[in-house]
Amino acid sequence: MRAGDVVVAVADGSPVLDIAGPVQVLHWAGRRVLLASVDGKPVQTDFGAPLGVAGALADFTDAVDTLLVPGYAFTDTLSPDLVQGVRDIAGAARRVASICTGAFVLAEAGLLDGRRATTHWHACDELAQRFPSIRVEPDAIFVRDGPIYTSAGVTAGIDLALALVEEDEGPEVARQLAKYLVVFLRRPGGQSQFSVRADAETARNPLLRKVIDAVVTDPADDHTLAAMAARAALSERHLTRLFRREVGTTPGQYVERVRVEAAQQLLESGTGGVAAIARRCGFGSEETMRRAFLKVLGTTPTDYRARFRTH
Repeated sequence: MRAGDVVVAVADGSPVLDIAGPVQVLHWAGRRVLLASVDGKPVQTDFGAPLGVAGALADFTDAVDTLLVPGYAFTDTLSPDLVQGVRDIAGAARRVASICTGAFVLAEAGLLDGRRATTHWHACDELAQRFPSIRVEPDAIFVRDGPIYTSAGVTAGIDLALALVEEDEGPEVARQLAKYLVVFLRRPGGQSQFSVRADAETARNPLLRKVIDAVVTDPADDHTLAAMAARAALSERHLTRLFRREVGTTPGQYVERVRVEAAQQLLESGTGGVAAIARRCGFGSEETMRRAFLKVLGTTPTDYRARFRTH
């Protein structure tokens, strides 16, 4: 091993992009990247393509700089040997990072106990339920807690790898790599950028779907908790419980996210001024929309439009 070497713990079933994205970033940053499997034999990706390795995980338990763990589709049947191999290397590595559902491997290995972490948005609830000692941050693109890093789903591994490069080589090197990759060095917002409108389809309770449909159809309508509860003929407490159980958020937070998403579309299309869009989407004022954008996306409406306007 050489100083600065990166080891990627691979196993059958990992998505190619979980591996290729971060590996490309780190390779272009001048790091030697070595893939390792439990037994030192080639593995198959999630769509069956063979992937060669440099050796077995047990061969890399000394002088590892960075250990990367990609995601796996079936997190409830992770190989104990993979978990143990990651645990053994982690003890010697300067830092350990997971991509997507690779966080479950770190969790099984005990590396996330008492730490903040994230994973793919679709698996955040499962991670929190199975490992209650972990403080899951569902909206983060990546999280650093001490020497442990976890990222959100799939392409977020690129964001994480750029952050590692920035930490080691400085912001200018990371910025040049991001430019070459045609990605943001720091993308605006978190996993909440992904559409919340599918929640209307996934909610099982028909009364909850009725409420969600109304919010999505007209974000500017009266969607206070009292109004939504009356619309569903439910108590405010019961409606709140339904939102938390089936949508994973409070009614107020859901309404805010839908309004932000509606405003994003109008800002991207270039329709109207910011103040008019704020009123049209139910924020009431430009300042209220600005605070919501900062909270949900980590950027202002004006900056968002500058980045994503289509014409």
